[in-house]
Amino acid sequence: MSVNKPSHSEEEFIAKQEALERHKAAMEHVRKLEVEEREKLRQLHHMKCPKCGMNLQSTVFRGVTIDKCYECNGTWLDAGELDTLAGHGSDILRQVADFFRK
Repeated sequence: MSVNKPSHSEEEFIAKQEALERHKAAMEHVRKLEVEEREKLRQLHHMKCPKCGMNLQSTVFRGVTIDKCYECNGTWLDAGELDTLAGHGSDILRQVADFFRK
């Protein structure tokens, strides 16, 4: 049977606290790197076509600013833009919007 001296328990407690603080600092560092990496990726891909990688051009269609790639002829909508376009009366657009909501 071993008896822990008070000084040993105190040293163990301090070592655990230091390890916990180092772990928290390391996790914060990782989180900061993730934020920086996401920002780098956003800057790298902002207004680039997800299909072909060429530049997107903003175009107004029925009062909604959409992103259009004139290289591959892709059209890209931001959140809520399909719903806005579907609300302009075209039944086919409403059906397409319903399809993507499911």
